[in-house]
This record gives sequence, structure tokens and C-alpha cells, in this order.
Amino acid sequence: MADPARARRLAVRIRQIVSATIEMQIKDPRLGMVTITDARVTSDLREATVFYTVYGDPQQVEDSARALASATGVLRSTVGKQTGIKFVPTLAFVADIVPDTARELDEALERVRRADAELARAREGAQYAGEPDPYRRPAVDEDDEDEDGDVAELTDPADAPATRRSAS
Repeated sequence: MADPARARRLAVRIRQIVSATIEMQIKDPRLGMVTITDARVTSDLREATVFYTVYGDPQQVEDSARALASATGVLRSTVGKQTGIKFVPTLAFVADIVPDTARELDEALERVRRADAELARAREGAQYAGEPDPYRRPAVDEDDEDEDGDVAELTDPADAPATRRSAS
């Protein structure tokens, strides 16, 4: 099992090599505007998963997936030449769903903003159905009132005068 730091460094290097090779060497007409977003290598350094996104419609995404699948051998040999490692990991290309998820989250947040705005408009002229302060208050005992009729403040027991007890 390899060091996790080494696996991360290899993944970053694979991402760089694959993106540069796609840009400069792969001339497949099916390949659209592909962006390599991430690469992950297993802890034994035998398999690498390369995540990518494609700018365009679903047909272009499908064509780019086929082009990447056909170019896997060229990309793997280029990774092997440029990294110089003993065993070159197999490459698996996976379409990255993070941009789609982010778009869905943005749409959901926009729906929530609109619902909040509608609620704020409905709340503008609203009044309470009952009393303004619906919470029950404890009953005030007459013993707790001062000479002025104000409620006496409760004091800390430590502030109260000490009483003496005789030892009889």
C-alpha cells in the first residue's frame, strides 16, 4: 500500500498530463470542450479515475465520452512516459456531476428566495390572531411587592444576611 500523500501527488500529476495531452495530442473530432476536473488514484496506485466535464448538449457529452474511451490507451502510455513509475495505473473516465448538482442547487435556492419574498409580502400587513404576548407569566404574590407596589427583585442567596444558629 502506498503513502496517501504519494497517491494524491500522482493523482494531481495524472490530471495535469491527461489535460495537456487531450489539448495538444488527441485530435478526435468527437471530442468536445472537455475539462479535466479531478483525478483520484487508489491506495495501491493500480487504478486512476479521471473526472471530466463537457461543455455542450447531451449529444456532445456522449460523443466526448466515446472519444475519451478510445483514447485511453494513448493517454495511459503518455502518463507512463511522463511519470516514470513502474506500474502505470489504468485510467477510467467518469463524467463529473458536480456542475449539474451545483446548477440544481442554484435553482433550488432561487425557488426558496422567491418563496421567502412571497412570504414577506404576505406578512407585511399581518397582525397577531390573539394577544401580542401569548406567553403566560407567573402570578405575582402580594408578599413580593414593595411599599411602592413594585415587585421586589430576587436577590442572590449569598447576598442575604447570615443567620446565627446556637449550638444547644
